[in-house]
Amino acid sequence: MKIFKWFSIFLCLLAYTSCNDDHETINESITVSTPSVSDITYESAAFSSSVSSNRNVLKKGFCYNTQAAPTVADALLEVTDVATEFDGQAKGLSAQTLYYLRAYAMLKSGDIIYSSETTFTSNNKSVDDELGEYVAPSYSDDYTPIADWSKRAQWNLANVHDPSVMLAADGYFYMYQTDASYGNAHQGHGHFHGRRSKDLVNWEYMGATMPEVPSWVKTQLNEYRATCGLLPIENPNYGCWAPVVRKVNSSLYRMYYSIVVDNLIDGANTWSERAFIGLAETTDPASNVWEDKGFVVCSASDKNLDWTNTGWESAYFKWNAIDPTYIVTPSNDHWLIYGSWHSGIVALELNGETGKPKADLTNPWGTLDDIAGYGKLLVSRNLKSRWQASEGPEIIYNPETQYYYLFMAYDGLDVPYNTRVCRSKNIDGPYYGIDGRNLTEQGGEMYPIVTHPYKFANSDGWVGIAHCAIFDDGNGNWYYASQGRLPVDVPGINVSNAVMMGHVRSIRWTTDGWPVVMPQRYGAVPQVAITEDELIGNWENINLSYNYGKQKTSETLTLTSDHKVTSGTWSGKTWSFDSAKQALIINGVELCLQREVDWELSPRTHTIVFAGYLEKNTYWGKKSK
Repeated sequence: MKIFKWFSIFLCLLAYTSCNDDHETINESITVSTPSVSDITYESAAFSSSVSSNRNVLKKGFCYNTQAAPTVADALLEVTDVATEFDGQAKGLSAQTLYYLRAYAMLKSGDIIYSSETTFTSNNKSVDDELGEYVAPSYSDDYTPIADWSKRAQWNLANVHDPSVMLAADGYFYMYQTDASYGNAHQGHGHFHGRRSKDLVNWEYMGATMPEVPSWVKTQLNEYRATCGLLPIENPNYGCWAPVVRKVNSSLYRMYYSIVVDNLIDGANTWSERAFIGLAETTDPASNVWEDKGFVVCSASDKNLDWTNTGWESAYFKWNAIDPTYIVTPSNDHWLIYGSWHSGIVALELNGETGKPKADLTNPWGTLDDIAGYGKLLVSRNLKSRWQASEGPEIIYNPETQYYYLFMAYDGLDVPYNTRVCRSKNIDGPYYGIDGRNLTEQGGEMYPIVTHPYKFANSDGWVGIAHCAIFDDGNGNWYYASQGRLPVDVPGINVSNAVMMGHVRSIRWTTDGWPVVMPQRYGAVPQVAITEDELIGNWENINLSYNYGKQKTSETLTLTSDHKVTSGTWSGKTWSFDSAKQALIINGVELCLQREVDWELSPRTHTIVFAGYLEKNTYWGKKSK
């Protein structure tokens, strides 16, 4: 028995020693070669390696990361080759990125043997790579089949009028608007409807921000009427128009809105009652819950109590309290800019803490001196008449150029509507046009023209493009948003001019600091650098010089490889390309280039567009396919 016992112990020790020696021998004898890399693209690469032996190898493959010494805990490419040599292809890489790479073998024991490390850099995307993956928006511009209230979840940018857009702290762009809609779809469903988007292409409808007109409007109206010796209006007719929304800080957002009272002041042959601007605030726009803060300002008259209607040229109200726009300056001063038609656009300084006027307001009637507190004139289209045919101010400050830019809507909103812009080094002026005209002191036509009714080939084109919102994404990219209307009598669409599609367009800035709006709507086309070779060929060029109520149509513009222009406005002239500025130069005219959607093609795809100014002319163009 003793002999058997000792013999058993001896066998166990022998077995243990043999197993342990074999384990160590395997770990020491297997090596993995440094991988080689081939067929590198912007998103993939092929790897090859080998193991000295497949004995007791459970798994093998490659691991890679953007940090040194990758392990199997990082991006892993496992292969199934039974040979000692093995290879594989990694996909889903980031373009123009340095990667660290090792091959590995995992043994049945659980040990992992790594090769030496190597590196490779993925390629940058080519124009074909970037744009080949692009899918353009596919929604129809004729949204009449989904225009009614029951289909509001499908609206996207349908039923948009007088939009205001801001980027909130949660990363969403929020858009709010006038209640106007095709077939009055919004009627009875509250006011100042909102929607939001992460990409400026796909928009989620959120509903009204205000369930009903605030009670303070009627109260304030009838208090003024009582002071003037007028009877109260028991059931005012309200119009809800043109809000502006701004982020004050990450936990405070302000909306200034317009409430117009359409009743006559004192019966026939008198003017309509005044308009009011109110304020609402929220801490979270995603909630769509806004707290009304009440009265801010109202229309003011320099004609005391003489409200007899003697014609638009001498309208009763000097300043008309609609179409507010709001700005916080770099020095943290708060200003409300407002006005429509009547005598021009005025600026009113606010208390930043309350959002209300900084100074107390007097009664909104009297002499011009009496109502001085209601605002300072910024621009006027005609200093001698209150028939301005201009409205919808929008003000922004560009820290790159250090100018304030005041955008304006000109003419009637149905077809003729067009957008102008002027600028100033000071928030309260004077404001100048691109032609050097002092619009604060001289008044007159504002240039340049930013948008205008237009029509590219193979389309009905767009009209009524104005009353804009101007906003940025925090990364130096600026955008223009407005409604666009279809022209009158488009075949197959009932009341086609009442179709109001929301338009968002990119803004570029000229060398001398003027904003140009791209002729095609934004569609998130990859902004791969444009090359000179891509400019050669035929373009559609539109001269957007002012022509009241007319859609400007396109001509063919041909650029040849020897830098000649052989057709169109600049035929016989030369062209050049500034790759650093991404600008096409024709006969000295700087045309800012951008990749955008060709909305007139079916199916839609990407193209190249341009926009630029020459004195009072604006040029829009797109590359023909």
